[in-house]
Amino acid sequence: MSSDFRFKGYRGALLRINLTSGKVAVEPMKEEWAEKYLGGAGIASRILYDELKPGIDAFSPENKTLIMSGPVNGTIIPTASRVGAYCKSPLTGSFFHGTAGGTSVQS
Repeated sequence: MSSDFRFKGYRGALLRINLTSGKVAVEPMKEEWAEKYLGGAGIASRILYDELKPGIDAFSPENKTLIMSGPVNGTIIPTASRVGAYCKSPLTGSFFHGTAGGTSVQS
């Protein structure tokens, strides 16, 4: 994690896990993504746009599934405790995301 990452809600790094090879790598997150794209969904959209080949089959091993959260996750802001899974949809052939979450308020 980069301690000089300007946007403190983000950790400044991405964890990449290749389920085929088992390789795990940490890479820095681009600050421009935090400036231009809204939350985990926006950044996931950018990554999928940049890294998936046009016309890729949704069931191809080259398709990617990203699991991301936004910069306010873990705060008491309503609906902030969400996490999303993002990929190319096998049903529509376009961007898909599903979210899950709970409450971030402790009683």
